Amino acid sequence: MLDDEHAHHDSVAIDLPNDDSGRKRTSIYQPEQSGLIFPEMPEFANHAEEREYRKKHLVAACRAFAMHGFDYGFAGHLTIRDPERPELYWTNPMCVHFSQVNLSNLILADHNGRVVEGRYAINRAGFVLHAAVHDEYPEVMAMCHAHTTYGTAWCATGRPLDMISQDAAAFYNSHAVIGASAGAVAVEKDSGLSVAQQIGRNRGVLHQNHGLLTCSHHSIDDAAFWFIALERACKQQLLVEATGIKPALLSEKTARYSREHVGSDYIGWLHFQTIYNHIAATQPDMFD
Repeated sequence: MLDDEHAHHDSVAIDLPNDDSGRKRTSIYQPEQSGLIFPEMPEFANHAEEREYRKKHLVAACRAFAMHGFDYGFAGHLTIRDPERPELYWTNPMCVHFSQVNLSNLILADHNGRVVEGRYAINRAGFVLHAAVHDEYPEVMAMCHAHTTYGTAWCATGRPLDMISQDAAAFYNSHAVIGASAGAVAVEKDSGLSVAQQIGRNRGVLHQNHGLLTCSHHSIDDAAFWFIALERACKQQLLVEATGIKPALLSEKTARYSREHVGSDYIGWLHFQTIYNHIAATQPDMFD
């Protein structure tokens, strides 16, 4: 487990000028010129609208995991809280390939692992881990886990990521190495709780001898993109390690600046809109 210094965000204030219409900007990537096509955070008239949005983006996240090769049998589970009943969460169905997840086969479950809506069974390991996190941290909106090649390999080292790039800096002071229940299949509630209690406010978790987990207080979009990014960061780290050359590291100041500007929850959401729009256009069966 990382020490306290590395277990939390240490926020840096971002003061940006409004756009030319006077609208507040919270990211340097939001255009200063108004009227341009640019993804906007949605507003919802009711819970039904927000639920539909969350479910569509959960499906897209599953499809994105398939595109990136994060499928490994039935392993892997993604969750998003229901907006009206946050004690319940939507998740992908057991033994359905990520590429075949759609709106109609999602399941809604409670923290006891009981399926409230849907026809498919729930993944036991997914329920144990996700329910424990959602229960322990009410602020966690979404969570992702899959058994990936590079993430699993790097997790075996028991080391946090080095700040070797702007990409890695997204996880500066916001990822943790967890050794509890390392390598054990998380099918017992005590195992899930031991992991959940250590996740805290970290964006990413490297579960030793197991694999990667990401959490978001913001959206499934954010959690899914940073999972993709964390797997990529692990791959980059392994490639650098294989050279035997000691890499130049970012300074703490640079790593912190990069995380605040290109590693925020909003940036995770924004990155995922590119993926979502592509999947929605090319895989319309996701809406079935």
